[in-house]
Amino acid sequence: MNDRPPPQGFSSVIDLHFEEVSATAVRGYIDIGPQHLQPYGIVHGGLYTAAVEEAASYGAAAAVLPRGQAVVGVANSTDFLRPVSGGRVRVEAFPLHQGRVQQLWEVRITRLPDHVLVALGRLRLQNLPTPPLAR
Repeated sequence: MNDRPPPQGFSSVIDLHFEEVSATAVRGYIDIGPQHLQPYGIVHGGLYTAAVEEAASYGAAAAVLPRGQAVVGVANSTDFLRPVSGGRVRVEAFPLHQGRVQQLWEVRITRLPDHVLVALGRLRLQNLPTPPLAR
């Protein structure tokens, strides 16, 4: 039985399910479906880029939330290493730097069950003094 909440917001669009979210690690997975594939039948790179943004943003936000701050991504670099056409991928994010003004997170996306690295990304984020206003 899965007692974890379903994905919310943009995470629900890409089907990213979080298993752990903290200031020091984020872990989750995506079950690859036809909606994630490009016309050649492999995962669209945009899915990996979005997963990098989501996972690192959640972790970075957890790091600054106790200080009443928020974060925004300012640079996303994602490399696509191996094609995937189905199954489950694991998404794991860890901070490389957590400073007063900025954070840098690395996100590894691996194919399950063999844990082969399929994408690797880094997200640089700006720590905001206060949450941004909704427009």
